Amino acid sequence: MQTTFTPDQLADPAMALSESILRKCVHCGFCTATCPTYVTLGNELDSPRGRIYLIKDMFENGRAADEEVVTHLDRCLSCLACTTTCPSGVDYMHLIDHARAHVEETYTRPLPDRLIRATLAKVLPNRKLFRASIALAKLGRPFAPLLDRIKPLKPLAAMLRLAPAKAAAASDAGTPGARAVKGERRGRVAILTGCAQPVLKPSINEATLRLLARFNVEVVVPDGEGCCGALVHHMGREHESHEAAKRNIDAWLKVEAEGGLDAIIITASGCGTTIKDYGHMLRLDQAYAAKAAHVSAKAKDITEYLATLGLPVTDRAQGMVVAYHSACSMQHGQKITELPKTLLKQAGFTVKEPKEGHLCCGSAGTYNIMQPEISAKLLDRKVKNLTETRAALVATGNIGCITQIATKADMPVIHTVELLDWAHGGPEPAGLPILSGTRIAAE
Repeated sequence: MQTTFTPDQLADPAMALSESILRKCVHCGFCTATCPTYVTLGNELDSPRGRIYLIKDMFENGRAADEEVVTHLDRCLSCLACTTTCPSGVDYMHLIDHARAHVEETYTRPLPDRLIRATLAKVLPNRKLFRASIALAKLGRPFAPLLDRIKPLKPLAAMLRLAPAKAAAASDAGTPGARAVKGERRGRVAILTGCAQPVLKPSINEATLRLLARFNVEVVVPDGEGCCGALVHHMGREHESHEAAKRNIDAWLKVEAEGGLDAIIITASGCGTTIKDYGHMLRLDQAYAAKAAHVSAKAKDITEYLATLGLPVTDRAQGMVVAYHSACSMQHGQKITELPKTLLKQAGFTVKEPKEGHLCCGSAGTYNIMQPEISAKLLDRKVKNLTETRAALVATGNIGCITQIATKADMPVIHTVELLDWAHGGPEPAGLPILSGTRIAAE
């Protein structure tokens, strides 16, 4: 793609990077076939190629974002299916990140939109506020149908419907400190506690701690770490996401200084994609660039790390049929496609893959709140494809997908690491299907 940026524009490192990304696009349109919003809406401007044109025009002409640009950028899920498909290697992720930051700086959203976004940015990354908001949602839920009739307030209705009946009980898995092993130590890792996951499903990290301890890996829950920053990062709130990244970097480097660190374990693939990008996010920060790159290199999805341990083959899950939902942040963001399925198969599960596995379930951080209609269509499509596998349950590696799919699916949705923990001697995950004492398998 030809560009006409001025030398002054290209003196800005962020703009120079975006210009280099734009030049790689050859207009081929391969991305449209795998873009969930284009497949759903059929509008060229709701495809990666269409958004690239909008971003190019906005940046080249030095314009503030306008309503048209914001509408179509907001509809992007950041699922990154386009990057998997693109034959030219267009770095769409960093282009859309830059565009969203530009939107945040130059566009004044309508007041209801500003208030909802500010609330999400304040509440979701904070475990205490998130826990309190779930309790309050119970009072507001009867008003969801009324809010649904008022277009600017539809996100509030979606928020109320998505909120669970109650938050999970507080868990020791989030208590800072090292979990010592009984045998000879095979490794030492830190773990991301995160923000939403310990409130919604602390059993995920509980299973991770048990499984790693069983194979003599010492796990440290760092003091001071928290939200990875993904949520505000995808809203274009760069300062907030960078502050979250720096806080976590400091916490993890402190753990490493105290006793070494083989990896930083992440059990939510959406967080993993962002943490692995810290090196890029903070590349221009002299104080943190090198530290951020070091942390990004240490970051591993739990399945990546488990694959290095050589887990034994087991037959405890023999006959249990699992539909594996590969989260977008896992397959497109981190390019992890086979490891989770291989680990499940080695644990005795029969793994089935749904049709259109590349398409997003519609969760995408806060997308199912801010774009509820599109999200609902994607969810229906995803659940239909999962159901057609005739599996007993769904396995996936991201809390957002678990929460989203569970609202519609007739089968349990369980984190991959919980299934692996059970298959290797751990307790049975909540929701594991049982019928008259016999585990359900697909016909």
